Order: sequence, then C-alpha cells, then structure tokens
Amino acid sequence: MRTFQYIVVGAGSAGCALAARLVENGAGAVLLLEAGPADKNIWVHIPIGYGKTMFNPNYNWQFSSEPVPGLNDRSVYQPRGKTLGGSSSINGLVYVRGQAEDFDEWEKLGNKGWGWRDVLPLFKRSERNERGSSEYHGGDGRLGVSNIRGKHELVEAFIRAGEENRIPRTDDFNGATQEGVGYYQLTTRNGLRCSSAKGYLRPLRGNPNLTIETDARAMGLIMEGKRAVGVRYMQGGKVVEARADKEVILSAGAFQSPQLLMLSGIGAADELEKHGIPVLHDLPQVGKNLQDHLQVRLIYKCTKPITTNDSLKTLWGQARIGMRWIFRKEGPVAAGIQLGGMFARACPNATRPDVQFHFGTISADMAAGKPHDFSGFTVSMCQLRPKSRGYVSLKSADPLAAPSIQPNYFSEKEDHDTMLAGIQLTRRLMSSSAMQPYVAEEFRPGPSMKTDEDMIAFVRDQGTTIFHPVGTCRMGSDEGSVVDTSLRVRGVEGLRVADASIMPLLLSGNTNAASMVIGEKAADLILQTDGTP
Repeated sequence: MRTFQYIVVGAGSAGCALAARLVENGAGAVLLLEAGPADKNIWVHIPIGYGKTMFNPNYNWQFSSEPVPGLNDRSVYQPRGKTLGGSSSINGLVYVRGQAEDFDEWEKLGNKGWGWRDVLPLFKRSERNERGSSEYHGGDGRLGVSNIRGKHELVEAFIRAGEENRIPRTDDFNGATQEGVGYYQLTTRNGLRCSSAKGYLRPLRGNPNLTIETDARAMGLIMEGKRAVGVRYMQGGKVVEARADKEVILSAGAFQSPQLLMLSGIGAADELEKHGIPVLHDLPQVGKNLQDHLQVRLIYKCTKPITTNDSLKTLWGQARIGMRWIFRKEGPVAAGIQLGGMFARACPNATRPDVQFHFGTISADMAAGKPHDFSGFTVSMCQLRPKSRGYVSLKSADPLAAPSIQPNYFSEKEDHDTMLAGIQLTRRLMSSSAMQPYVAEEFRPGPSMKTDEDMIAFVRDQGTTIFHPVGTCRMGSDEGSVVDTSLRVRGVEGLRVADASIMPLLLSGNTNAASMVIGEKAADLILQTDGTP
C-alpha cells in the first residue's frame, strides 16, 4: 500500500484545481485518482469535439436518470466527463460564474466565508482572461478564458432582438452585472479547450509530489473507525489500495461523491441497510438536495443558408470551417456550438435574471446530435434557480454499478411558471424585427403549440438537462448538512468533499468555473488547517 499525504478522488473541474494547489504550496505527496483515461483524444481538445465526446463511453459516464414523473416518466440522459479534466474536458466551454447574489445567499444560509466578496478573489486567481486583469477578472491564473473571435450574422440579430425587448447588450456576463445579451466567453486558449487538467495539471508535469493515476476506478474509502485513512480502487483488473496520512478528499462530482460515501457506510442508515452495507455513520442528507438546470430547446428553420448545418453538409463547407480555425482560430471548430448568450428576467416579479439562453447556429434533435438537413438554429432556455429537488441513491452495493439518479425535474409549480415565461420570452425574441428576416418557421415546438397548456406539455415531453447537477453533499453550518463550511464530512475525520455536490443552492448559470473555485477554496482550507505556508 503506497502512502501519500493527501488523496484526491476525481480529476475533474474541482479535483485538478485542488490537487495542483496542494502540490504548489508544499503540502507534500498528493495522489490524484481518475476513473477514466488520460486526455489524449484530439476531440477532447478541439472545442467542436463536444459533439464527439457527448456519447463516447470512453470519455463519458453516460448516466441516465430514473423515470422522471414531471417529464412524463422519461429517463433523462446525464453525461459526465470520464477523463482527466472531468466534465471540463467534454462540456460546452461557456465561462459563467453565476450571480453575486447566489454566493451571498449561500452565506445567508450559514456558510460563512462563501459570500461573493470571499469567492471573487478566487475566481480572479483561477482565471487567465485574454482581456487581462481588472476589477472582476484575473489575467495570470490557470484557466484560459477567451473571447469568441469573429461575429455571426445570426448572433448579431439575436443580440438586437434582446435590445428590442429591453435587454441590454453586454460584453461581459461576469462583470458588475450578469443581465444582458451578447457573446459568451469560453474556456479556451489559442483556439483549443482549456480544461482543468490542461490548466492546472500540465504546469506540474514531472513534479515528484504529484502522482496521477488514470483508469483508476474508486470503489470505496478505507476506514479506521470513523477516520478515513485511504482509498480502494480498481485498476487494470486488480484492486489497489492507497493510504492518506492526512486527508482523503472526494471530488467525484454530484453523482459519484455521494455514491462513494454511501458505499463506504456513510449515509442514511435505512438506505445503506437496504443494500446490506454496514452503517459506519448515519448521515441522512447524503445524496439529497439534487438540483439541476432543466432546459427546453426551441428550434427554428432559417431563411438563409448561413447556419452551421449548412457548413457541415458539404466537404467544401467542412474545409472552410477547418481553415477558419487553422488560420484565424475562429468559427465552429474554435467556439463549439454555443456562441450567443442571454440572462434575462422572464417573470414579471423577477428582480434579477431568472432564465438563461444559449444561442446556437446549429440545430439537431438533441444536444450534440446529428444536425438537421435544413438551415436551422437553436434557442436553448433554462430556468436559473429551480425549486424542484431530487436525489442520488444506490442501485446496489456493487461499487462498479451506476448510481440511481432522480432529478425530479419540473415538480414545483413555480418552475412551471418560470419555464412558461421563458418560452414566451423566446417567442417574443423570435418575433422581433431583428430576427424575423431569419425565421422561416418554428420547427419545435411548432406554431400549432399555442396555449399555456401546450407549452407545459412541450416541457414535459422535450425538457432535458443542461448538465449542471449539484447539491448532493450539501454544505452548511447546521447539523443536517453533509459537510461543514470547511468541507469536512460531518461525523467523520480525515475526509472532505470538494466539488459541485457541496453547493447548497444551484448557481444562476453554468457550474464549471465555480467548481474549479471550490477546488481552489478547498486547497486554501486544507492548507490553513495543516499550517502549510
């Protein structure tokens, strides 16, 4: 059994940041375990490769939810990254932090040290924005953040449509205010994806204090009484054990961090006993509080052959896309599919943005699916702060089995009202004088869907995740929380959780950047505890 000071389980958005910062700051030997392979596939690094990794079982866990009652008992596909960088290696690259009010709400719930004034310096520390350092941005961090190069006629029309509807144009969704419409910034550098693995781990290549094991599937914690002392994992068909002299940190994500806790006897006693797992520590909230962004994708046929659908139809069109990337680092290869964005107030009583839009110059039956044979574009809309709550539980005591995931989407009336308001706003945008010259027809849901009841039925039939699960190891100062504000698992020594599962409330936007900041914050907390300079 090899021994390290720290073992980090999961080399995803948070895990890479955490492991790197521990090593950089002289914390001693760190073992970073990743269940998937190294990030050597070219499609991991090319932004448009999002479409190639979405359904690749080598780089994607390809989870599916249990049947969701609020979505006509449909099972919803739940992709999660399975390679160095985790989901930051397969996501849509959008760089969004959330709203300042989100973090201040965390603090109001008792999470001292997690307010906006506390986390903004960490966002800046993590960020290498091509615009340089400023009041809201960092210019010399690890995570590459870039502008989308080149403008697109459709995105420009979408921005003007927003302005017609009193939504201001913005060039920064992560500045003084999030509200507005414009182009997203992306987690790219020089036209290539900047995952957490690329940003945080590559600069430490060859450092003797960082050991990275890939294709290493964690099976459970090694416990001595109520102290975590190591990890048991499967690699090359063999069970391997590693010991941590100081701490084990779970960074396996909102689905698998709670699963590993439960497999190790930490969770709701009745849930563990149901699967024959000895109860080490009864912690009922493990796996509860699952939150995610539910999206609907409205698809429109375009009057002009200017969409990515058109470019991909012919070899010449594909060659032009490739040349734009090679020579100018712009276009679909460099930017993926989500070019335009909007944060807006859809409900009449909203005091801050309650819906988010991802505007793509491509259309398909599902995200990263085969493009339609017509000129098409997609307006994806999601509710930012849903009230619906789900859970993660075990299907069995087999550590190689997938967890049971029940997001419980669309179970609260407030969610119905916000999604309905968001669809109505989408249609107003598409009916604007700016967009009308480009809209041949609404392909989905279609002009026959007119009433509120029709739209609710559309959400139930077509709604799906936009891939932001959080909350299943909730942080809090109350005894019912899974981890305390220092991310230590309650009732267990030598064990922390550091990933999106600790979020008490879902952020108003994409969760990747904040997950890296959770890794940064966890490293600070650990170093402070251990007295490392």
